[in-house]
Amino acid sequence: MVEGGVGQADQTEFTECWRTTWRTPYILKLALSAGIGGFLFGYDTGVISGALLYIKQDFNEVDSETWLQETIVSMTVAGAIFGAGFGGWINDRFGRRISILVADVLFFIGSIVMAVAVAPWMIILGRIFVGFGVGMASVTAPLYISEASPARIRGALVSTNGLLIAGGQFLAYVINLAFTRTPGTWRWMLGIAGLPALAQFMLMLTLPESPRWLYRQNKVEEAQAILKKIYPADEVYEEINSLRIAVEAEKAEEQSIGDTTMQKLKGAFGNVVVRRGLYAGVTVQVAQQFSGINTVMYYSPMIVQFAGFASNKTAMALSLVTSGLNALGSVVSIFFIDRTGRRKMMLISMVSIIVCLVGLSVVFWQAAILAPKINPLESTKFAANATCPSYMSAADPASWNCMSCLKAECGFCANKANARSPGACLAATTELEEACREQDRTFFKDGCPSKIGFVAIILLGLYIISFSPGMGTAPWIVNSEIYPLRYRGFGGGLAAMSNWISNLIISETFLTLTKALGTAGTFLLFAGFCVIGFLCIYVFVPETKGLPFEEVEKMLETGFKPKSFRRKSRGIPTLV
Repeated sequence: MVEGGVGQADQTEFTECWRTTWRTPYILKLALSAGIGGFLFGYDTGVISGALLYIKQDFNEVDSETWLQETIVSMTVAGAIFGAGFGGWINDRFGRRISILVADVLFFIGSIVMAVAVAPWMIILGRIFVGFGVGMASVTAPLYISEASPARIRGALVSTNGLLIAGGQFLAYVINLAFTRTPGTWRWMLGIAGLPALAQFMLMLTLPESPRWLYRQNKVEEAQAILKKIYPADEVYEEINSLRIAVEAEKAEEQSIGDTTMQKLKGAFGNVVVRRGLYAGVTVQVAQQFSGINTVMYYSPMIVQFAGFASNKTAMALSLVTSGLNALGSVVSIFFIDRTGRRKMMLISMVSIIVCLVGLSVVFWQAAILAPKINPLESTKFAANATCPSYMSAADPASWNCMSCLKAECGFCANKANARSPGACLAATTELEEACREQDRTFFKDGCPSKIGFVAIILLGLYIISFSPGMGTAPWIVNSEIYPLRYRGFGGGLAAMSNWISNLIISETFLTLTKALGTAGTFLLFAGFCVIGFLCIYVFVPETKGLPFEEVEKMLETGFKPKSFRRKSRGIPTLV
């Protein structure tokens, strides 16, 4: 288990998990109560995709400034970077339970600030608060579940946190769709997250601290009392003894490394096994984000609008499908990740992602070429000075189509009879948008009418199906297996930080890239990143499926090389 990550379980573990929790429901109460943190993580990172459509309607400066839209989306990620580090310190200093309670307070405050926001800066402030909570939850929720679970079903219970994250993202799209016609729209979408945060806060007040943390704090009797509720009577003594041995070993290892950050850094980077583990661990985390996944999760309704579906409600309904596929993929990975292997799943996933991204690029490129032409008569029939200024001053206005109009930051008022017939290019004002709709026409600002737009939706769905079972889960599993025990938390933390930073870069630049390169060019750029990611995974990432930690360490110490990079030598065993 690594910060922000989700351990996976096989089918046997899930069968045993069902039997154990049926006999001891207290275990399930602990896991699900802590798992609400994962749910909030998923909800707060997913809800902004739909809420942003309505925030743009209420604040003209957000609608007109791409950087402001990107900032509103990405500030949760920025907050999560610091929240993860701060949460790790609170976990060690004050305990897992306190960390979850603090995260709930931050979730609640952030939700309320966003719900009552009177200006974009208040939404950004609320997103930062929520980001702190997301970062803390990404570290603490799986850790609490792991330490409060019997070892034989630990993987299965920790996997529920991953399912709750995906479930939270899915419910965010459902909530977005439910509030499309409600006064306040985005305020309800963002503010309602305060309710599960409040529920978890109340639940955690009634639940105990992690027994492992209590034991490390020499609160042995308290730890034993909790373990007696989790384990059968004949297993309690054995578990207490195992916990004692593990904690003593951890303390001895920490003393040998040193407690300061500089000592840990020196010890880590001076160790060839850790360095090679970091090459693999950081590679898969950065590759995960640069595959463009969070452009889909954060901006999917806007991408749907780029494909020619102008209605906010339609965009969110179609986005709901992609979110549902993401949740489904999380379940699928449970059944295949231990059979197929981590490395192979990631490589297969990457190939499929590249195909989908290239396909999306081709579809958006064709949609731009085949976009409806501009009808000069249609463009002048509205109010005086209604026609797009850039169109009026263009050297060759006859060559303009809908996409040319949108690139000039104007709006396309579609033909009433057929949206794909020539229409009007108008200044992008609220008054003209309303005037267009009063004539039963559709006003396009982000994408153009297209007969092939539905193909983009299909490819988005295939992209999610390709991503979720492989690149969605395997990077976290690799990072839980690739480092020596004494450096596992440290190495996993650095890799998780690289994931959040990469996430921030992608979410903060996506809309700017679509303006600079076009939607087709942006998806082609992500396909290029994925080609590089595929090559890096192939070169640096070994297969860890079924290997004890000691064998992984020996493999890294020897040096991993892919089969195609090795020289054939008689008598030398092959490492795979």
